[in-house]
Amino acid sequence: MAVPFISEVKRTHTCGQLTATNVGEEVVLFGWVHNRRDHGGAVFIDLRDRDGLTQVVFEPDHAEAHGLAGSLRLEFCIGVRGKVVSRGKNVNPKMKTGEIEIKATDLTIFNRSEPTPFPIEDSIDTSEEKRLAHRYLDLRRAPLQKSLMTRSKMHSLTRAYMVDHGFLDLETPFMGKYTPGGARNFLVPSRMNAGKFYALAESPQLYKQLFMVAGFDRYFQIVKCFRDEDLRVDRQPEFTQIDVEMSFVSQDDIFTIIEGLIKKLWGEVLGIDVPTPFARMDFYESMAKYGNDKPDLRFGLEHTVLTDLIREHGDAGGVPMMFEAVQNKGIVKAMVVPAEKAMSRAESDKLEEFAKQAGAKGLARAKVAEGGEWTQSPLSKTITPALRAAINQAVGAKTGDLILFQFGKESLVHTVMANLRVHVAKKLGLIPEYGSGGQWKFLWVVNPPLFEHDEDSNTWVAAHHAFTRPHDEDVPFLLSDPGRVKCHRYDVVLNGFEIGGGSIRLHDPKVQAEVFKALGIGEEEAQTKFGFLLDALKFGAPPHGGIALGMDRLAFLLTGAESLRDVIPFPKTKTGTDLMTGAPGDVDDKQLRELHVRPVPPPQK
Repeated sequence: MAVPFISEVKRTHTCGQLTATNVGEEVVLFGWVHNRRDHGGAVFIDLRDRDGLTQVVFEPDHAEAHGLAGSLRLEFCIGVRGKVVSRGKNVNPKMKTGEIEIKATDLTIFNRSEPTPFPIEDSIDTSEEKRLAHRYLDLRRAPLQKSLMTRSKMHSLTRAYMVDHGFLDLETPFMGKYTPGGARNFLVPSRMNAGKFYALAESPQLYKQLFMVAGFDRYFQIVKCFRDEDLRVDRQPEFTQIDVEMSFVSQDDIFTIIEGLIKKLWGEVLGIDVPTPFARMDFYESMAKYGNDKPDLRFGLEHTVLTDLIREHGDAGGVPMMFEAVQNKGIVKAMVVPAEKAMSRAESDKLEEFAKQAGAKGLARAKVAEGGEWTQSPLSKTITPALRAAINQAVGAKTGDLILFQFGKESLVHTVMANLRVHVAKKLGLIPEYGSGGQWKFLWVVNPPLFEHDEDSNTWVAAHHAFTRPHDEDVPFLLSDPGRVKCHRYDVVLNGFEIGGGSIRLHDPKVQAEVFKALGIGEEEAQTKFGFLLDALKFGAPPHGGIALGMDRLAFLLTGAESLRDVIPFPKTKTGTDLMTGAPGDVDDKQLRELHVRPVPPPQK
């Protein structure tokens, strides 16, 4: 007679739960056949669920179960009832349940499985494309299950922490009005409003500010956001962030809350006590030393800006290309690869190839010999002894060190040198290819510029968004010298990744009007683009500010994953497609007519 599994016989334990303390108990387990071994009489399987593995043995004395076990194959979904027995001297230390096994008395097959397109194992060589096409199978693998269970725990811890600190978990719309600035939006055509479109929110920014105007004081949300941007290792078209906004606060108040949350996550998930408060670094210092505003502080290899030094020595210094770059309002930077991490001539040649891939025209370099002389460099033929000595002193170069130079347009030099710094660090084994390497270097990058200059249009644009509060002492320069205006914006950085960013908001209508003028936005245009928020700010809006932390990136870093896709259940590929479902897909003409949309074919190449 068949045992009524599920309807009457319920699961008693998971497959990672049983230990020697359970010996003698009758248990019921459900799961998937992870492997199978037929020893000529007894049939052994490892039964798997999200919690682990348990060995089950089917012996001839229970004929019905033993007979059915003979038909078991990998990934069959089954239920088992039996008694827990000790494995004696045959303990498997690699399994949490390695001290015991189940002597099965009853077996049912819930569902059979065809041979899977790749093995359900921890480490496999299968291409990512095939795994993403069968993501539901890929997610059976223990590493991915562990990552998603970690992520689930992060969500739970975050909600508990925020509620404990007086925050309300409030929702905002996914579909709203398109507002310019920031990332490109996904657009959703409106069937009921012909020719009009919703924009999928790239963040709840405007709505959460309205919550502050409404008096809710402390808001948070773990929310899905959307950006129609080119993808990379740490970016997806839809992503999740921990969104926070607070009223009546300073920048320091926000830092304290966020540092406490991160401390809780790292403590509860990894058992690591993260020191607080985090270090802080001025934006301009970060750019000068590291070439970007998200520096990886797990290693040195800091940059040295030589622009003033080259200017002082002028054309007589013997490096005309560097001097010409300075005259053209560019910069000169150097980085030292220490002698104890010596690179061969062939290895240093490959660095130039890397620099060119990052956009550079080349990579000047010099090996420091005895007495400070330079070798392996065309610069050594023309540079004056005075300038060479000055550069050696400025960068702290010693005998055997390799100096790498980059000069030209400021933004390009920063980008090339930032990428080169990380590339060299990985080559020298200073940091692993991915993962933390056991180091967690948190940092706040503060006081960035409010505006950036757009060379194409020769206008000033908001570096973050138009509602960021400038430093009080810089307000007089909003119209006369926008480039010198710093603001209360901040990013929290970990190991070279920006894991969150935010700002203190503008709530003063007069200053807001001046910011719009600096951006070339008139009153009418401002009302058209941001009218509903500007109107709200007129009605006693409190001082407020906030931040958004990237949940995907936090999970990516906490789990040491190789790719952001490993911590997202159903991710998109680098081209924004879902290989499993085939999204984005075609729709028929009837649907398009209902939406008042006509597709335009891409241009012929």
